[in-house]
Amino acid sequence: MLDPSTLGPLSPQLVALLGSRLQLAAGGRILADGDWSAPEALPDRQSLRLRAHYRSGVAPGSVSVTARLFPYDPAHQTFLNFYEKGALTSQAILDASHPQFQYFSGSRQGILAVIGKFVPAGIHHILIGPDHLLFLVGLLLLGGSVRRLLLVVSSFTIAHSITLTLAALNVITPPARLIEPAIALSIVYVGVDNLMVGRGRDVRAWIAFAFGFIHGFGFANVLREMNLPSQALGWSLFSFNLGVEIGQLLVVVVVASALAALKSSNEAASRRLAFAGSLAVVLVGAFWFFQRVFFPGGIA
Repeated sequence: MLDPSTLGPLSPQLVALLGSRLQLAAGGRILADGDWSAPEALPDRQSLRLRAHYRSGVAPGSVSVTARLFPYDPAHQTFLNFYEKGALTSQAILDASHPQFQYFSGSRQGILAVIGKFVPAGIHHILIGPDHLLFLVGLLLLGGSVRRLLLVVSSFTIAHSITLTLAALNVITPPARLIEPAIALSIVYVGVDNLMVGRGRDVRAWIAFAFGFIHGFGFANVLREMNLPSQALGWSLFSFNLGVEIGQLLVVVVVASALAALKSSNEAASRRLAFAGSLAVVLVGAFWFFQRVFFPGGIA
């Protein structure tokens, strides 16, 4: 291939092949086929060089690159360098298990793109996370005044925001094999406290605050898998956390409203639901703890 007499006739096929395996999107819009140059032989580097020019029309807030250049080689890696105004701003490596990378520009459009990606991601994560949801529901089962519930939720928010940030910045990164069982234990504790609570004794805010630190590490494990943009790290952390809070608030409003309505119409039924619900919280939390400690890969 380094011989021009061999490379020349094969150039159209090579360009077509690589072009079909490389996809670029700007601002979520897939760009049309790029304007490719003819392959250039670099004998001193034992390499071929091709250049491709893709036009987006406007300056995008984000650029996504999907590359499966050599799908038959599981060890192949594609190295990406991103430049803005001539300065190297980010690097990434694509492989068989991670064929796509999304880059966010340092412009206002880039910040909006970060918010547009990570806020929905935070909402989605809290709504599909059964352990986080069950912990929240357990805290709400006993009801209470709006002020009391706001204090409980705010305590949880403050605590998990701290550890989410520390873990996402790699300041503290406890392994998931410890965090996941600890989250299950926090659920058990909430249920047990509900069953043992006495008149005038309500420490749910302290429980939410203490175990919120553990749940924050759980959120961070998900966030790290999303390839946080280094050039917009602060905005991505803020946006994901904001999404988590929005999703959490939706859950709190729905559950607290339903429990309040039941209590106002039938207080005895409300007490029975709180007892049965707390017992269910304990049992499910205990099951998750057993599963995560002894069967971390899942029970077949």
